[in-house]
Amino acid sequence: MDGAQVRAWSWSWTRALTGAVLSAAVVGVPTDVIDNSMFTRMTPVRWWELPVLVLTAALTAVWAGIRPGVQQDRAGSARVYGGSLLSALAVGCPVCNKIVMALLGVSGALGVWAPLQPLLALASLAVLATAVVVRWRRRECTTVACSPVGA
Repeated sequence: MDGAQVRAWSWSWTRALTGAVLSAAVVGVPTDVIDNSMFTRMTPVRWWELPVLVLTAALTAVWAGIRPGVQQDRAGSARVYGGSLLSALAVGCPVCNKIVMALLGVSGALGVWAPLQPLLALASLAVLATAVVVRWRRRECTTVACSPVGA
């Protein structure tokens, strides 16, 4: 391994670690899955929310750690942001979401929204996994070697 390869790998690990920490903080702190004094949760953290947060951070780390091809630096960003947003909606307190409360009220938030949240969690993890697979497959692409997805 030459010096350039070592720098590339270390940069990838740095990006992966940064992605994991940022993802965990952005999803976990406002939803109070990561206990903090800035936010208060009205319902207890459910058994599946912490694993979803950990998987969200791990998938984001893998996506960020994969060295993109020449023109692929931003490829999949929308998937990662969308998957993270779905994850935040999934692990968030059902009665703390002001939009859900305005539309459904407390009984609707607990009776309708809360049962849908595990499905949102699965969808968010599927979107993040898709972003990882697409970035992995396109990591070696150049303008000549790969055509756009769906072309």
